[in-house]
Amino acid sequence: MPGPLSDPGPDRGPGSLDDPGLDPGPEPGAEPGPRASFLDSLFSLDGRVALVTGGSSGIGHAMARALALAGARVMLLARGEEALGRAAAAIRAAGGAAAWVRADLADPSATRRAAEETVAAYGEPDILVNAAGANPRPPLGDQTLEQWGDVMAVNLTAPFVLGQRFGPAMARRGWGRIISVASQQAVRAFGNSGGYGASKAGLAGLTRSQSEAWAGHGVCCNTVTPGFVATPLTATVASDPVLCAALAARTMIGRNGEPADFEGVTVFLASRASDYITGQLIFVDGGFSVT
Repeated sequence: MPGPLSDPGPDRGPGSLDDPGLDPGPEPGAEPGPRASFLDSLFSLDGRVALVTGGSSGIGHAMARALALAGARVMLLARGEEALGRAAAAIRAAGGAAAWVRADLADPSATRRAAEETVAAYGEPDILVNAAGANPRPPLGDQTLEQWGDVMAVNLTAPFVLGQRFGPAMARRGWGRIISVASQQAVRAFGNSGGYGASKAGLAGLTRSQSEAWAGHGVCCNTVTPGFVATPLTATVASDPVLCAALAARTMIGRNGEPADFEGVTVFLASRASDYITGQLIFVDGGFSVT
């Protein structure tokens, strides 16, 4: 029978950091070891090019910044020239590579032009992020055909146009990523969802169609679904402290989301780490969707 365990003494118990059987990791300033190399092999985006719509503010900007700091060269695409300039400068100040192109995504011809300007500046994108959104919410019975068309153009047609431009090229190269930002209203109607909810449900469907078309050639297509996040797009709700508190209470984590909450999932979905994940609706919502 095995004998009794020996007393490790007061200063060194089994499994303590002083135990010579445990590796405490590299000394500060040491050369990167195999663990760092492994993480780089999974998550590094060195040499990749990303196009991020809606990258001038909110969740889109956080996603663009994360991609840039993981090594990608990032092109921001939005309407506001001043906001684009500030956003790109902030990414560069943080150590990333970023430029911008202005276009109104409600206009398919302007969207196509911006796509070609991106290619001229950085080459063909390896990563497309559809984070731009339009969110007018009149009561559905009052929504005009023009309002409906504008919402669909930005939230659904622009991702289709950009996917059609870049998805086949990614497939020919054998690798690519398309990441779209949906909404809780893609799966449930609340808060006067109207045309916005319909467009986001369509975006989730488009993601599955893109995955069916190109995932077999290495192009993984997924949709990220936020809970409530205070951004320029949600300014009306964000200005109501009672409603904000109620939304936070509905989550399991106990708070509303922040743009920074999307940094990790963006790098994950854009990297080699997600090679076998495609066609999915991924909720980043603090548990909001399951309460």
